[in-house]
Amino acid sequence: MAIVYLSLGSNIDREKHLSAGLDALVEAFGDLKMSQVYESEAVGFDGDNFYNLVAAIETDLSVGELAVKLRNIEDANGRLRSGPKFSARTLDIDILTCDDLTGEVDGVTLPRGEILKNAFVLLPLSELAPDTEHPVERKTYQQLWEAYDQSSQKLWPVTFNWP
Repeated sequence: MAIVYLSLGSNIDREKHLSAGLDALVEAFGDLKMSQVYESEAVGFDGDNFYNLVAAIETDLSVGELAVKLRNIEDANGRLRSGPKFSARTLDIDILTCDDLTGEVDGVTLPRGEILKNAFVLLPLSELAPDTEHPVERKTYQQLWEAYDQSSQKLWPVTFNWP
């Protein structure tokens, strides 16, 4: 079983769609671990604030099979794909890492570049897996967060009741 870290985000009916996404992940993969939920400003476009979190699951699926499963969960939650890449969304679920896999795996680039670029990914990942090493950087997520320019993106914890 591979340990997979996923980033979840929503800025349309945020609590409803994140809860539905988490419910679908539990239904598909069983127990999961999750960070607290953070609110952040939209990055890359003007839009409503996002709720973001990182979850850990275990799966026997290949990366490609997992990507299809996650896309189906997004679609079931009204995810529209016809707009620009950076736009409002009901639910976004991205594979951050899958064990220590690196490079292009089944059409998915691992580890996901947003880990090092976006506070709304790195902070919750450092909270959930502080002692886990980034498979390329070979530094722990806690070390990466401590070295990150924390003033570059605003985010703050929010109360999120699930389940």
